[in-house]
Amino acid sequence: MKKYKRWLYPILILVATIVCAIPAAVYANQNANKLQMRRDSRMSPVIMIPGSSASVNRFDTLVQKINQRDRKNHSLLKVYVKENGQMIFTGRIRRNDNEPFIVVGFQNNHDGYSNIKKQARWFNMAFNELKRRYNFNNFKAVGHSNGGLIYTAFLENYFNTTSNRLIRIKVLMTIGSPYNFAETSNRPTQMLKDFIKNRKKLPSYLTMYSVAGTKNYVADGIVPVSSVEAGKYIYQGAVKHYTQITVTGRLAQHSELPQNNQVLQLIEEYVLNNNHRGRGPAPRN
Repeated sequence: MKKYKRWLYPILILVATIVCAIPAAVYANQNANKLQMRRDSRMSPVIMIPGSSASVNRFDTLVQKINQRDRKNHSLLKVYVKENGQMIFTGRIRRNDNEPFIVVGFQNNHDGYSNIKKQARWFNMAFNELKRRYNFNNFKAVGHSNGGLIYTAFLENYFNTTSNRLIRIKVLMTIGSPYNFAETSNRPTQMLKDFIKNRKKLPSYLTMYSVAGTKNYVADGIVPVSSVEAGKYIYQGAVKHYTQITVTGRLAQHSELPQNNQVLQLIEEYVLNNNHRGRGPAPRN
């Protein structure tokens, strides 16, 4: 009996070691496969965030016009994030479409700094789900109005993490984003102060374009040009390239900017892969 027990314990330890090692090996292999899939991925989506009070349908016309202009038939996927974190996906990404448009919108799409911080957190949840589903290793970003503020909060507070070490943001374009809300003076809001305070957390390699619209060189009907220009205090010197662009004339009003032909040209020239240069001045108006 004693002889039996002497051999039993080593055998049990060996079996337990094998049982524990197999799941760990399987997990390590699966994780390695996922990392390799991400490295090999050719997908480079354009992920867009609409402004306050806007739905996931905000960029429908923009995508339609881009598809008419470049004839690439970009897919359109929409992600609606509820306040409880639940996500509703509509549309789909067509197979072999390496540059789809993805729009992320929110049930709570209200204005205000406290809501923008919540929306940045919800966007991070959606971003994590998107990267899990599609394994892209880079993306381009477009934010209209408060969508640009949400992107700024996301990049400063959520993006530079270990889980995103294999993912790069190639370019960010914000359109009519009020970095100082409705302030027309040099008095910074708390949001602008916080953005400036955390600017060192922005990806240093980023290329960023801040687009302002104006009919009278003062405002676009809602957002003061000076508020859009306040973005320079956040991004200039903190990222690799920062360019301020102003569009004027027809469809330069705030809500019409995503349909503005000059804005569409900017997206084609500086965001989409076909013509992406990663830097350079704006085209002439």
